[in-house]
Amino acid sequence: MKSFLKISMVLALTLVSLYGFAQIKNPQTEEVNVSGNCAMCKSTIEKAGNLKNVAEVIWDKDTKIAVLTFDSNQTSEEEILKRIALAGYDSESFLAPDDAYAKLPECCQYTRSLKPQSSNEASASDHGMHHDSMNSGTMVPSAQDLSELKPVLALYFQLKDALVATDAEAAKSKAAALQEAIQAVDMKKLSGEEHSVWMAILKDVNAITAKISDAKDIAEQRMAFAALSPSMYQLVKVSPLDMPVYYQQCPMYNKGKGANWLSQEAGVKNPFYGSQMLNCGSTVETIK
Repeated sequence: MKSFLKISMVLALTLVSLYGFAQIKNPQTEEVNVSGNCAMCKSTIEKAGNLKNVAEVIWDKDTKIAVLTFDSNQTSEEEILKRIALAGYDSESFLAPDDAYAKLPECCQYTRSLKPQSSNEASASDHGMHHDSMNSGTMVPSAQDLSELKPVLALYFQLKDALVATDAEAAKSKAAALQEAIQAVDMKKLSGEEHSVWMAILKDVNAITAKISDAKDIAEQRMAFAALSPSMYQLVKVSPLDMPVYYQQCPMYNKGKGANWLSQEAGVKNPFYGSQMLNCGSTVETIK
């Protein structure tokens, strides 16, 4: 019976997901046991694991098998299962944090029978997770996760300072360094939330930093920086730093349409006008 169900599931997945899989480059497919109970579990598991054009997860509530299809150049089985664990669902590689499991609706609170395999337990540590002996074998994000994006954010702030100083050459240099920092990010060390945001903004951030680096003048750099800042804001929101970050706004920039930026200083120093209107703007949010 189980064999029949598995065959039926595979056939169904082939028919339903053929188009979606076709959008994924360098596709790799794996089957993994993921705990869960019902259709609501299916929705949550698939939503947690999916990344547009990068990863697709289809979970069967009868067999408890999740079929993972993903771009092997952009993500991995471990990263997908980490996101699923952070959503509250155990697999043989990663156990959900107890608080994430406790937040599941009552109908979704499955019997927790899976245990991490010894080989994957070491892998979990390598991928920015650690084993908490006081938490029943739960895998939770480690403090190391919080620092992986710091070089990217630090260079963003340096780029902002260069624009405040109206120094186009410095801005060009900082944008080039920011591109290198972006390429150096080890996605395997990001937390689940960081990874999801990173994958969503990576293409745009790469393109915008390249535009700043190649820009002919400070005006063009500032316009590109205005487009870059909302993406960096998304990163800061999911990657807490060891100090407050201020999300600030200039209402006059871009013909009155306004633009935002991030700063480590509470006082406003406007990167869009520099000394012309250095203190024009206000803090709209303090991120701690």
